[in-house]
Formats: sequence, structure tokens, C-alpha cells
Amino acid sequence: MKVTVYGAGAIGGHLGAHLSRQGVDVSLIARGAHLEAMRANGLKQITKDEEFVTHPNVTDDPSTLGPQDYVVMSLKSYQAPGVVDALQPLLGPDTVVATAMNGIPWWYFYKLPGPWENYRVKAVDPDDKQWNGIGPERAIGCITYVASEVIEPGVVKSAGAWFRYQIGEPDRSESERCKRFQEVVEASGIACDIRPDIRKDIWVKLMGNMAYNPTSALTLAHTGAMTDSPKMEAVLRRLMAEVISIGEALGADPEASIDARIDGTRKGAAFHKTSMLQDLERDRQMEIAPIVGAAAELAKLAGVDTPTVDTVLALVELRAQMTGQLPGAPAIEIPS
Repeated sequence: MKVTVYGAGAIGGHLGAHLSRQGVDVSLIARGAHLEAMRANGLKQITKDEEFVTHPNVTDDPSTLGPQDYVVMSLKSYQAPGVVDALQPLLGPDTVVATAMNGIPWWYFYKLPGPWENYRVKAVDPDDKQWNGIGPERAIGCITYVASEVIEPGVVKSAGAWFRYQIGEPDRSESERCKRFQEVVEASGIACDIRPDIRKDIWVKLMGNMAYNPTSALTLAHTGAMTDSPKMEAVLRRLMAEVISIGEALGADPEASIDARIDGTRKGAAFHKTSMLQDLERDRQMEIAPIVGAAAELAKLAGVDTPTVDTVLALVELRAQMTGQLPGAPAIEIPS
């Protein structure tokens, strides 16, 4: 099996290190200092229980790799449309693309019976680059529960005692391609469940992403500080409740407990800095549209009132634009 991880940062680096240690033919696509560090010294993975170094194939040029069995997209969601052309050499006739990115996936409405079948989510794929250039028939859903951070070039640190993936077909079928991917991921030491309705799980994950990511960028707080504040917890609960209402209206009731999601944060990653807060602190573009923007877009599509989501979207977009960290928008200059 040939696997390429497109985007070897916090999540992609974690997966790449575990697959490489297991002897999988895995290639990591990265760039800049992180790429050069991995070329020189390998990829170091730090977890609660161990540290190890692996030496996967690393490159910034997908054309050197040839067609793959699986391509795991672990970029920031806003970056994905921009790499579709470079991705083409990796795509053979049977290549599977696993979308391990935050937010609503671009293929969400593919083969979804009902009035919105094949609707294109503009907040995620504004020009249909992924839909047309990858093809929704290649896609499988991939949700990751891995709290990771690139703490220095070539070094990924992952918090928590366990790591879990959820995968599934857009058409809810049982497939050999999901089974094969499950087998290779689990052999590397990461739990991987095949889900009968991956869209429900997408909304469960979005509950956490929607609640913690933008609010951490606004407050500069890690997840533990937010759940320890009664006033902030009330905001988190309102955001999660609105996400549930959107999922229900679209026919994918997440059937998730808000209490359980918040308690899980307290127990599992209480002091974790969200990816959006990490990006803010490192002066990187923030993943706002695929998470918050997509939730707001689909709320309007389904006719659901989401005042808290809309308020947070307005606040975090302006927060990012003030520092030039809103993808596609220039920084707002402050008059001297």
C-alpha cells in the first residue's frame, strides 16, 4: 500500500510518524523549515508515553511520487483548493482521498438523498476546485481526535492517552477501501472506527471545533481555561446547541450530549491550545471559513437560526483581518 499524507503538520505528522514506524510505504508532503528538518533528522514524535524518530519519504513535490492508493489530506481546509492541481500526479484510477481536515468537508452533500443533494459548500470549496479536480467519488470521510502541535521543525507533540480516527463512505456503504485504510491505521497504533453514517460524526466533531476554536482565538485561552469559566462554558454550550440544530435540520442528528463533549475536554485535553489559537500565536492564516463560516452557511441553507454562531463568526473574522490572518482578505490598517 502506498500512502501520501498531504500536509505533514500536527495531524498529518502524527499519522505519518506512526505509519512510517510500522513500515508502511508513506510519503509526507511538507514545506519550509519543517520539511528541511525532517530531511536532515527524520520526524520526531512525542506522546505522553514515548518518543521516537522515523524517516519517511518527505518532499514538497507531489509529482515525484506517482499514483497512490490513499492520499490523506491533512492541510488547513482553506489551503486544500489551492493544491488540487499539484495533487493530480498522486491520483490514479482507484486512488482514495481521505479528508482529514477540520470543518465541513467539501463532499458533504455528495449522494445525500433529498433537496440538497450535490450542493457545493462555498465556505469550503468556493470555486468547486476540489469537487471537480478530485471528484467526490474518490472521497471518504476522515475525522481525527488527535491533540497535536508542531513544537519545532521536525518535531510533533501529541497530547492525551489515546488517538482515534473515524472514517466512512459518503453513501453510507460498507467498502473494502475503508476496511483497508482501517487496517493500516490500526496496525500503526491508532484506533480507527468505520462509521455507518459519517455525517453524524462530522457534526459531533464540529461541536467541539465550533465551540473551542474561534473562542480560543478571541480569548487567547486554552480549552481548560474555557471550561473552568462558568460564563464561558455557557457560551460553549450555546454554540454546541446551535451546531446540533443545524445537523438535525440537515438530517444528520449528531445524537451527542453537550455535557459529554465538555466533560471529555476536561478529561482528555484540558490544557490544549486549539489549532486556531496556535495559528493566531504563530501569525498564520486561521481556519475560520471551513468551521465557522460553513456552519453559518449551512444554517441559512436549512433555515436554522444561529445567533451565537453568527456573532462569533463576525468577531473572529474581524479579529483575524486586523492582523492579516483572514484567508483571502488583506489586513486592516490602523491609522497612525
